[in-house]
Amino acid sequence: MISFKEAYGKVLDHKQDYGTEQIPLKIAMGRVLAEEVIADRDFPPFNRATKDGIAINYEAIVAGQTTFKLEGILPAGMAAKLLGNKEQAIEIMTGAVVPDNADAVVMYEHLVIENGWATLIKNPSKGQDIHIQGSDRKMGELVLQKNTRITASEIGILAAVGKSTLMVKKLPKTAIISTGNELVEVKEQPLPHQIRKSNIHTLFGALSQEGIVPGEYHLADDKEIIKKELATILNNYDVVLLSGGVSKGKYDYIPEVLEELGVEKVFHRVLQRPGKPFWFGVRPETGTIVFSFPGNPASTFANYQVYFKDWLRSSLGLPNPTISVILEEEIPIKGDLTQLLRVQLKLDNGQMLASQVKENGSGDLTSLALTDGFIVLDPEQEFYKAGESVPFVPTRQLL
Repeated sequence: MISFKEAYGKVLDHKQDYGTEQIPLKIAMGRVLAEEVIADRDFPPFNRATKDGIAINYEAIVAGQTTFKLEGILPAGMAAKLLGNKEQAIEIMTGAVVPDNADAVVMYEHLVIENGWATLIKNPSKGQDIHIQGSDRKMGELVLQKNTRITASEIGILAAVGKSTLMVKKLPKTAIISTGNELVEVKEQPLPHQIRKSNIHTLFGALSQEGIVPGEYHLADDKEIIKKELATILNNYDVVLLSGGVSKGKYDYIPEVLEELGVEKVFHRVLQRPGKPFWFGVRPETGTIVFSFPGNPASTFANYQVYFKDWLRSSLGLPNPTISVILEEEIPIKGDLTQLLRVQLKLDNGQMLASQVKENGSGDLTSLALTDGFIVLDPEQEFYKAGESVPFVPTRQLL
């Protein structure tokens, strides 16, 4: 049995590189860029009006002029047009190209327009309400770094530079496996000795947030069946996530079968609660990474959130940020196990305060609905005081 910190480090030591692939921009949300993105033109590509109003030459203002004859209208999308007379003005719409010989835009709210003339009710400053060509980025400059997670903000930038397709990091081909004769399908009515499958659906939902659509399997508690089906799965997937069958019960065949199939154990059993029976290994023949979680719902959920998500981020070239929250209450620590405790958060004066969720052990599935994440408390001190900052692993979007 190894410590939580050792287990976490060993998992991250086995990060993988699954290469790259070209995908359409339309399906790039959430993926990780595998290339640098360069501006293919200046941003903005021309001096752009940022308000609806009139474009003028500022020299007229310096000369004391406050009334301007309007000589036309410039909508967005029209090619560049000169201001014919520097003592006149041209109406201009937001997004339109500012004439080369105009250097200020006065918005309608600062004008009175009557009979083709515009009178200022507030003097502008030179360069006002003009987004200068190249002021954001020059052509050839870097706009997005490699290893950037693509959000809606990046989608807009990628579209603006003409990236209809782009190179992203490949996601690992992933299988999720539930085990146990006691499990039945969600749509079935369980007998008194049965329960519906839940862990595999939890894993499916969690993986979908990472853009991964996994293969789904169920293994009965029969060693030969497990060995036959796992052999095929290990040959066809980059990552396998199992739930159940790794403890010390007489029907917990998973560790034995994995090693018989050439999966080298990195560790089995971690000094933590929940999730102590966690088994982790790699199959050198195929490079398959195996996360075998204990079957209690909170154990599977905690180990996925703490280990797998950070492993995946590392494999995709993303950093794993350190997040801390403030304890609202004193928490005693007994024994030698690292505690992964379910907490709810609230925002108070800019600080995230954590309070424990009442739960009934690692089999308590319903308490996860109240959980915003896990705090990680090492057994290095006997208690953690209210007001103390502690590590936090989020399990849902917090804001």
